[in-house]
Parts: sequence; C-alpha cells; structure tokens
Amino acid sequence: MAGVLLWVVCPKGNATALLSLIPRSGKHKRCRVHQKVKFSTGVSAISSAVANPARSSEEKVYDVVLKQAALVKEQRGKKPLDLGTRTETDGFTDWDLLNEAYGRCGEVCAEYAKTFYLGTLLMTPERRRAVWAIYVWCRRTDELVDGPNASHITPRALDRWEKRLDDLFEGRPYDMLDAALSDTVSKYPVDIQPFKDMIEGMRLDLRKSRYMNFDELYLYCYYVAGTVGLMSVPVMGIAPESKASVESVYNAALALGIANQLTNILRDVGEDARRGRIYLPQDELAQFGLSDDDIFRGQVTDKWRNFMKDQIKRARMFFDEAEKGVSELNAASRWPVWASLLLYRQILDVIEENDYNNFSKRAYVGKVKKFASLPVAYGRALMGTSKLF
Repeated sequence: MAGVLLWVVCPKGNATALLSLIPRSGKHKRCRVHQKVKFSTGVSAISSAVANPARSSEEKVYDVVLKQAALVKEQRGKKPLDLGTRTETDGFTDWDLLNEAYGRCGEVCAEYAKTFYLGTLLMTPERRRAVWAIYVWCRRTDELVDGPNASHITPRALDRWEKRLDDLFEGRPYDMLDAALSDTVSKYPVDIQPFKDMIEGMRLDLRKSRYMNFDELYLYCYYVAGTVGLMSVPVMGIAPESKASVESVYNAALALGIANQLTNILRDVGEDARRGRIYLPQDELAQFGLSDDDIFRGQVTDKWRNFMKDQIKRARMFFDEAEKGVSELNAASRWPVWASLLLYRQILDVIEENDYNNFSKRAYVGKVKKFASLPVAYGRALMGTSKLF
C-alpha cells in the first residue's frame, strides 16, 4: 500500500513510449485518446464487441480523470474560493473544534510522513490543512487492511467505511478527523469517486493475491495510490501561469502514483510473499521462466535479475512521465511532491545496489540521502512551469 501521500493518472504526453511497456496479449493498448478499439474478426465476435467493447484499465481510469478535471475547470471559471469562510456541517459547527480537527490531522501526518509533512509547511495554511485531512483519511483507509486489526476486517466493514465516506461528503462527519475532510471537500473541487476507488483497492486486497497481467496490476495501483493524486491536485492547485491543460497535469499526477506503487511492490516482494501475496504480473514472470514457487523460495538468480531489470525500467518510465507535471503545480505545493518523487525513485537504485535481492533485504533510503534530497527537491520546486501541453 502507499505509505505516504502521493501526487498521482493515466500518462499522456509521452504515452506512446510509456505505455509500450504494458504487454497486452502480444499487442499494446493505449489510452483511448491515442487509439481506436480493435475488435475480433469473426462476425459473432464483432457483434459482441460492438455491444460490449473491451476496455483497458487505462481507459477506465481516464474516465475518472476527465471527470475530476472537469470539476477543476468549472471551479476555475468561478470567483476564487474564500477558504477562510466557516463551513457549517450537521456534525461539526464549532470553529474551534474544526481547527482542533485539522491540528490533529497535522500531528498524524508529522508522525507518520515526516518528510512529506515538512514539505507541506511551505504551502498556504488553508492548502496545508486540507492536504493533511486527505492524508489522514487515506492512512486510515489503508490501515483497514494493513493495520493491526486487518485480520478482522471483512467486506462488510469496508461497506460501512464507504457509507461513512458518503456521509462526510454530505456534511455528516462521524468524528473529528472526518470533520476535517468533510470541511475540505466542501471547499475544493474534489470528487468522491477517487475516495470510493481507494476503498475498492482495499476490497481487492481481501479477495485477490495474484495479478495475471500488468493491465490488472495497473488498475490496482490506481486504486491504492493513483487515486490520491485525484484527491490532492485540486487542493495543491495548478500554477496560474501554467500553460498545461488540466488533463495533462492530472495525467502526470497519476504517473507518479503508479510509479510509487510499483516501487512499493518491487521493494516488498519478500514481505508480501511471506503473507502469500505476489503483486507481480504472472504472465511476465512466465516470460522470464519464473513462477510463484521461485518467489516463495526467494533465490536471486539470473532469471530474477533480468525480470527485475525489466520491472524497474517500467517504474522509471512512469517517474519520467510524472516529472513533466510537477512544475505545473502551484509554486508553494511543489516541494513535498518533488521530495516524494526523488526519494521513492532512489528506492529503485537501492534495489539494484542490493543485487536485486528484495526477498530478504529491504531497500530503504538512509537518512543522509534523504536529507541530501530535500534541497534538491526544493531547488526544483523553485523552477518555473514547464511546457507540458
């Protein structure tokens, strides 16, 4: 699962090169903006396909991207948000309590995502508080299936959590932390779908421990990490001077979420295997002469090294795509995003340094490297917008 707030969506721009890394039964499918859907040649197959055309995970995710981008465009056409206005909700109408709720979210973020929290301190107070609220909700959701009580979580419990989400979007928070998010979504053009999709990712973890191909894995990565970008970009804001389209910024955002989650997966191969889980494309393992048994044995062989090189190459391509969009964010919001990108990217370097032994060695970036990355991230955050269209 994503352990930090990620800024993350279906890569566009350089998508031809990026999506060429996604194998699909011998053919590569791209987002629907780049290609037309091809159908089988048989008459009956054509009729069936026309009625129910197969859609890739990228295409499904891109629909969510377009919806969120439309909300942001609509908000851009209105007068600026008055973020100091007090928001009345059925559950929390006391302004002091709401401030306390945001303060508690900040404490949680500072405790569990220190580097990210440091970066948020450069943001405006309103945006900073909103990002904290989103982070805390994502963390609480993630802990449902990865936390200390995960063994007791059932699909029904996730249904109740989703009902709770519906209520807080309607201004009926259950507790103080919910109240902070309820206030946030009332002020920013944030759609509920990414939040629901993240819960769907938790449901997948309850019932699925294998992914047949990258198309399936891509959708999972979107659910548990890519969704966070759709939640947070409206809060972080797009730079007023940016010439990039809203869609392209979201597309670069999702690429970072996918990259970070792929990195999590590659780092945690051994840990996941000990829990009976393999978050690696089964068809690609087979292409390199590997099977589940090889993962469970945990031996670093030449086959494994070659497989890992291919997986790392894909993750880096997503990072490359993500870099194009970070500069389009509001200037005060760039540092935590650059820090996340640079630190996560270094995990891939450590996996290589460990000779691809991610069975018994956990790849982590030491404190010295982390601190060295912060000024680099800050320097990049000071740069102006790029030419992402």
